[in-house]
Amino acid sequence: MLSQPSHTPSDTKHFFTVDVEEYFQVNAFESVVSRDDWDRWPRRLDRSVPLLLDELARSGSTGTFFVLGWIADRSPEIVRDIARAGHEIASHGFWHRRVNVMTPSGFRDDLRAARHALEDLVGESVDGYRAPSFSITRRNEWAFDVLMEEGLRYDSSVFPVRRHDYGIPDAPRDPYIVERAAGTLTEIPLATAAIGGLTLPAAGGAYLRHMPFALVRRAFAQAQNRGKPATFYIHPWEIDADQPRMPVGLVTRLRHYRGLASTLDRVRRLLGEFRFTSIASMLQPVPEPAAGGSPTLPP
Repeated sequence: MLSQPSHTPSDTKHFFTVDVEEYFQVNAFESVVSRDDWDRWPRRLDRSVPLLLDELARSGSTGTFFVLGWIADRSPEIVRDIARAGHEIASHGFWHRRVNVMTPSGFRDDLRAARHALEDLVGESVDGYRAPSFSITRRNEWAFDVLMEEGLRYDSSVFPVRRHDYGIPDAPRDPYIVERAAGTLTEIPLATAAIGGLTLPAAGGAYLRHMPFALVRRAFAQAQNRGKPATFYIHPWEIDADQPRMPVGLVTRLRHYRGLASTLDRVRRLLGEFRFTSIASMLQPVPEPAAGGSPTLPP
């Protein structure tokens, strides 16, 4: 699982993660941007990724970058820059397809294609995966079996919240071991804040842009008080206020574009208040399951 030295709140390190995809690859834009047309859109990662790398370097932090295989093929130098800066490269799939719309064999093919592209590019093992739109839920737990069979050491796709489109509300809030017939792997859930009897999503992304910063800070402070790492996530397009606008409806437009101009300041603030590292830096070999031992995904 994770290395677990004795912790005090002040020395807890959290996980800084980035889902590396272009602005036109967002699942909410699937109705207006065909995958067949991706190559026609101007790419902008060369503007946003360096800003994130600069902020991480300034704070002395490292992170885990979940990169699309498509990005590795089309923008290899950006991925090399991330790796050269000392950050972990993990997989976000190849085509940014939600797991819940794929078959197990299709998921396996996408996973293999992405891992092959990334490992060939950076020359290192890719050990982690994050599903687009956190799309591993109770309905498709077979995805854990595929990840295990393909040799992945960890997954970071579970949001322990209740939402109509993603989430496993009764999953643990801290890293845990998933045990299946295919084996075991470590799950790194996204950060949540407990307020009263509610568990609220507060890991970053749209929650960082749309919710009060105090909610995000609360999530990381609560984990820190438990001596556990919380997981933050961001997309490079979320710090790019000048990206081209898509012809989408009002709700999608507000959800995607609101707060872009202030996101980098909030990221900078979070990096200044908490300590961050990559998932790989704290990962240990997954132990053999023992009766009554490691926490597992609840039945």
